[in-house]
Amino acid sequence: MAGRVFAADAAYTITDLLTASTTTASRSADWKPGQGITLEVSGMDWLPDGKLAVSTRKGDIWIISNPHAAKAADVGYKLFASGLHEPLGLRVEADSLLVMQRTELTRLRDTDGDGEADEYLTEAHGWNVSGAYHAYAYGPKRDSKGNDWMTLNLDMGDHSNNKIGWRGWAVIKGADGTVIPMCAGFRSPCGLGANREGDMFCVDQQGTWVPATPVYHLRKGVFALNPEGIDSQQLPGSPLKLAAPVPNKVPYPEAIKAVPQMVPPAAWLPYNKIGRSGTDIALCDAGEKFGVFDGQLLVAEFTDAKINRVFLEKVDGEYQGAAFPFIGGFASGIVRLSFSKEGDLFVGMTSRGWSSLGTRAYGLQRVHWNGKTEFAIKEMRAQSDGFTLTFTEPVDAATAGNVASYSMSSYTYLYSSAYGSDEIDGQTLKITSSEVSPDKLSVRLKVDGLRALYVHELHADGVTTTNGTKLAHANAYYTLNKIPRKP
Repeated sequence: MAGRVFAADAAYTITDLLTASTTTASRSADWKPGQGITLEVSGMDWLPDGKLAVSTRKGDIWIISNPHAAKAADVGYKLFASGLHEPLGLRVEADSLLVMQRTELTRLRDTDGDGEADEYLTEAHGWNVSGAYHAYAYGPKRDSKGNDWMTLNLDMGDHSNNKIGWRGWAVIKGADGTVIPMCAGFRSPCGLGANREGDMFCVDQQGTWVPATPVYHLRKGVFALNPEGIDSQQLPGSPLKLAAPVPNKVPYPEAIKAVPQMVPPAAWLPYNKIGRSGTDIALCDAGEKFGVFDGQLLVAEFTDAKINRVFLEKVDGEYQGAAFPFIGGFASGIVRLSFSKEGDLFVGMTSRGWSSLGTRAYGLQRVHWNGKTEFAIKEMRAQSDGFTLTFTEPVDAATAGNVASYSMSSYTYLYSSAYGSDEIDGQTLKITSSEVSPDKLSVRLKVDGLRALYVHELHADGVTTTNGTKLAHANAYYTLNKIPRKP
C-alpha cells in the first residue's frame, strides 16, 4: 500500500510501515527472524531520539527506529518490554515510559542501558479491576496543568461490576500513586487528547445511553451521558453527585435540562454519516507540515477505518463546533494517532476481531501531506442568526453566493438506556442569504430556525472554486449547544 493517495487533489499519501512478515526485529534470545510481529497497536509516543514507542494490545512494548523510512523493510523493531496486561496507551516521560495496563499505570525503565526495560514500577492504581469483557483503561495523556488523565471503560458481560471503583469515569494521577476522580458518565472513552490550549478531551463510543459518537471536554465535576458507573459518586473523593435522577427515553435537550451536572459534548459525530466508533484524538499541531488544519482535532474512527476532523470554538465559555470527514481507506480499525516532529501522522491499528472496513488484522501506517491543499470547508463558526464558513481556497462568488448551493437540517437524539439512537425531531432549515467575503475565503449564511442543543447538518454541494473544483467533502455537522448572542 506504500504511496496510496487519498482526497480529490492527492493531498495526503498513506504509507505502510509494517507487513505481516516483518523480520527486521530484535525480540529475545529464542525469537527467530521470519516469525513476524503482531503489532496490534494500542499506544504510541515519541522518544527524544526520534524513535517511536508502541504498545500492543497483547502486552508488548516495541521501540521502532527509522519510522520515516520509505520502505517497510528499512524500519527497525526492538522489544523493550513484554508481559503487560492489555496496555491501551503510553506516554514518554524523561527516562521512562508510562504505560496504562488494565490494573494500573506502570512506569517502565531501562536502568542498565541495554534497550530493554528492567524496572516495572506501579505509578498509580485505585480503580475496580475485574475479569469482565471491556474492562479497559486508557491513557495517560497530559494537559497544560501537568495532569495525567486516564479514562476507565465500563465493565461489560460476565463478572461486570460498575457499581464501585470509578468504572466509566475519567481520573487523573495523584502524587501519592492513587487516582483522583474528575468526571463521570462515559461508556467506552477510548481516546484522549489535549487541544492547543491544553484542555483535555475524550471521544466515547455509541452504545447504551450514548446515541452517537461524542467528543467531550473533560473537567472536574461534570457528567456526560452513561449513568451505569454513577454509583461511584458515593465513594470518598467523588467530585460529583447528581442533583436529579437521570431521565430515560426523552429527547437529549430535555435530559440536559433535567440534570444540572449533565453537560453536552463539544461535538457529535453522527452515526454512519461521519463515524461509528471513535477511538483517539490528536491535535493537528504541525505548523505548515500537515496542511491547513493546524489547531484542529483529528478523531480516529475504528469501524470505518478513517480519520475525521473537528473544529472547535468557545461560545459563552464552552466548547462547541463542527465535525468534518477527512481521510479514509486505512488498513484496519484505527486505535491510536500520533504526530511526529517531522509533521507526519502515524496511525496505529488493530481489528481485535471486531468489524472494520479495513482489510487487515492490524498495522502501522504513516500519513504525509504532499504540499497540496484540498478544497474543503476549513472552519464553521456559529453566529446569532446562522453560520460563517471559511474555505481552504477562494470560492466562486456565483456558486457560493447562491443559497441553492446549500441545504441544512437540524436534529437531536433520544436519550435512553437503549443502544444508540436514530435522529429525532428533525427539521429542514431555510437559508435566507449567502454573503461571500471580499477575499472569497468565507461565506456568511443566514439561517432561520436555529435550535440550541441540536446538531445542524450542512451540505454545500453546489459550492466550487473559481476554476470549478467541487468540495472534497461537502458536508459538515455543527453541534450548536449555545446560540451566540447578537453583537
